[in-house]
Amino acid sequence: LSCGFPGNKELEPLKYAKMAMGASVSRRKVEGCILGITSLLSHCLGKGENVALVLKDVGVLLIEDRRVVMKFYSDFLERITGKRILERAAFKAPQLRDMVVSRMVPIASLTFTGRVIIFP
Repeated sequence: LSCGFPGNKELEPLKYAKMAMGASVSRRKVEGCILGITSLLSHCLGKGENVALVLKDVGVLLIEDRRVVMKFYSDFLERITGKRILERAAFKAPQLRDMVVSRMVPIASLTFTGRVIIFP
């Protein structure tokens, strides 16, 4: 089932079986992990905690004081665009620098407060 949204956008359900096959685990384990993360994330946000959700090989989703920011790893952006992101960000589009993060930067340093719950 897909749910329709304004602008002809479709919401598709997660493909648990495909994810399970890709991770070499059971579908039940994938469903349990996703439910666990979403429940804990919901609980933390409900308490007003700052949260960083680390998306392996993609980047970090920061949620802080009703502000949501996605910081992408430069190598992820380079893989999907086929271009050297850091060079382009520095010279052609300086605003991209705020969207790119190094894997070496401590996640807490990306927040205003320096306090964040980090989800692996």
